[in-house]
Amino acid sequence: MSQETILIIDDEKEIRDLIGIYLMNEGYNVLKAADGIEGLKYLDENTVHLVVLDIMMPRLDGIQACMKIRESRNVPIIMLSAKSQDMDKIMGLTTGADDYVTKPFQPLELVARIKSQLRRYLRFNQMDGNSSLNSIQEMDVISIDDLLINISTHEVTVEGKEIKLTPREFAILELLARNPGVVFSTEKIYERVWNEPFYESENTVMVHIRNLREKLENNPRTPRYIKTVWGVGYKIEQ
Repeated sequence: MSQETILIIDDEKEIRDLIGIYLMNEGYNVLKAADGIEGLKYLDENTVHLVVLDIMMPRLDGIQACMKIRESRNVPIIMLSAKSQDMDKIMGLTTGADDYVTKPFQPLELVARIKSQLRRYLRFNQMDGNSSLNSIQEMDVISIDDLLINISTHEVTVEGKEIKLTPREFAILELLARNPGVVFSTEKIYERVWNEPFYESENTVMVHIRNLREKLENNPRTPRYIKTVWGVGYKIEQ
């Protein structure tokens, strides 16, 4: 059974308990917080592998809490909100969330998204000195001009400066960097990185690309690394 710890931050007790039941049935450890301030306290006191974070909460809302978490942690964050407009999704993703689920939701769908996020996050964090021969044969470090991507340690530097990326941002960057010169459409990026069918998810990919450029580029309007091929998609040139 899984031993990962998932923190649920939501001001509705019924929602916390519902998600908690499904996650505990999957073998996860579950922590529950009623608002952002309590959630941040749990993060400081426990090893947390993923956060399910509601947006509309008293004291400290999900957007502010997400920004605080991203100041020091790359743990996956799934936003949870009754709002479904594109701008609300974009706001959540821009502040550093990895995924967005709209209330009302199917608990099994949320569990599936949690599992997908955890698989990617744990793969990056468990590749250490115990790597097998197969992993040694993989491309551990990708170098593109002044951009260095360490696949094993999930570290990215530009001109020697460390760049902090979310797991989802790193996954997109890795996909493009492993395939220099190949153009990926937003649909292909979503299907490869999110591991689920593409459905009205173009804005989700575009927001992550924009966030990557803001972090990697000196001038995001004229990017050196992630290039746009108009009408087709995105690529990285070696």
